[in-house]
Amino acid sequence: MSEYDYKRVLLKISGEALMGDLQYGIDTDTVKRIAGEVGAVHEKGLQIALVIGAGNIFRGLSAQASGIERSTADYMGMLATVMNALAMQSALEQLSVDTRVQSAIPMQTVCESYIRRRAVRHMEKGRVVIFAAGTGNPYFTTDTAAALRAAEMDCDALLKGTQVDGVYDADPKDDPDATRYDQLSYHKVLSDDLKVMDASAIALMRENDIPIIVFSIHETGGLDAVMAGRGTSTLIGS
Repeated sequence: MSEYDYKRVLLKISGEALMGDLQYGIDTDTVKRIAGEVGAVHEKGLQIALVIGAGNIFRGLSAQASGIERSTADYMGMLATVMNALAMQSALEQLSVDTRVQSAIPMQTVCESYIRRRAVRHMEKGRVVIFAAGTGNPYFTTDTAAALRAAEMDCDALLKGTQVDGVYDADPKDDPDATRYDQLSYHKVLSDDLKVMDASAIALMRENDIPIIVFSIHETGGLDAVMAGRGTSTLIGS
């Protein structure tokens, strides 16, 4: 385990990452593949927590544009994150990975309520913890929730698994000449409005001096590589 740069991390995954080739919803094969990546890292004794978005099921801002009041739309999005968390929990447990889901909105029938000390203890006992329902408050995204939980768990790094292998100066899907950054400062991300994560999430990570590593969640072995300081990614720090 000494070969790893980071021993306790929070992995943020977008809801879209769970769709696979589907237009919406949860692709079970994709969930199992991502669970396999998490399980492989967990097997080596590393501590990992997850926050999963809800874009594959429900988007609060899009719903607001359709006429649903913003706070209500955000709460609906939080409930969707619980569905994604339970799907990931099921996939991890099929790999014999002991997993707990903790929700910021109490719903004892399906998962635990979020309690920081209990979550820390779960991680110390070698369990994967999946944080659901965002921060439990409207107007905050799952990016901000991930940053908050990473700080509360005293994580060594916040890993953001995306559709591409880092942060680019343009969308690589639209611009073949887009350049990937190997390293960025928190200040540059904020001042250039690079849209890596919400500004509040970046500011929280800067305040707590927790590095952010952006990498592709679809690359086999990518999670293990970035935790060991290898692989293709963008490191955001001081």
